[in-house]
Amino acid sequence: MKLTGERDAAGEYAQSKRVPLEAAHADARGYIQALVNVPVHNVSLIESKKGTVRSNHYHKTDWHYMYVISGAFDYYFRRHSSPDGVQRFSATKGDMVWTPPMEEHTTVFTEDTVILALSLLPRDQEAYESDVVRVTLVDPKTLQLVA
Repeated sequence: MKLTGERDAAGEYAQSKRVPLEAAHADARGYIQALVNVPVHNVSLIESKKGTVRSNHYHKTDWHYMYVISGAFDYYFRRHSSPDGVQRFSATKGDMVWTPPMEEHTTVFTEDTVILALSLLPRDQEAYESDVVRVTLVDPKTLQLVA
């Protein structure tokens, strides 16, 4: 099975999307849910308040998954420099969202939300900022799409 964080034969990553999770292993003790089975260098716990915006950027080389522990957000995305319009979907508890490199993306939190972000590259501030290019898909003050 080709994993989302791997490139295809043409060297391309999959587009942003909601990622189906593998079936959990369950028994009388509870369950174990695998989230990703690709190497990552950072796992961050992120809390966001209802009505706030994160992202409004793209990564030159990094990719990441976002697993929703609680809450919900609207996820806006498009390929960098694409003439196509911005796409949107809503993510809720239990959803896994994939973002490849060179994809502009913004999260608008519609509820208080906690996510796990799992990324290819380390997320120390210097490494992170050197890979990020800021864009504005959604105005953080009005929460309106501007791109």
